[in-house]
Amino acid sequence: MLDHLALQCTDTGAASDFYTRVLAPCGVRELMRYDGPGGAVVGLCGPDSFPRLWLGSAVDTGTRPVHVAITAPSRQAVDEVFGLARAAGTEILHEPRVWPEYHPGYYAVFFRDPDGNNVEAVHHTFPS
Repeated sequence: MLDHLALQCTDTGAASDFYTRVLAPCGVRELMRYDGPGGAVVGLCGPDSFPRLWLGSAVDTGTRPVHVAITAPSRQAVDEVFGLARAAGTEILHEPRVWPEYHPGYYAVFFRDPDGNNVEAVHHTFPS
């Protein structure tokens, strides 16, 4: 459904380092980087090697945080993301747990990225 999402960052390099380190258990890695008019532009991908999350220089520095959810391959990966986010010193919004109000197999952690965006790693388990 989602083709790609672009986030404005105060420090594109720091944001790329954060996302690739903390979301490594979800298969997130840097795929490409190029210099744009405002500075570095970074394309991050998951296991499909398609750049779905783009990071670029902040154009509008107002306080309008974005929510982005990254698919995790397992609950263990969600827990690993939580550990890496905590080790990075970021604000943890919600520790990993099941969110039955979304659906019974919705397991997620929520935290802030360096620019204050609400980031989620989520694994969906559906009954057979």
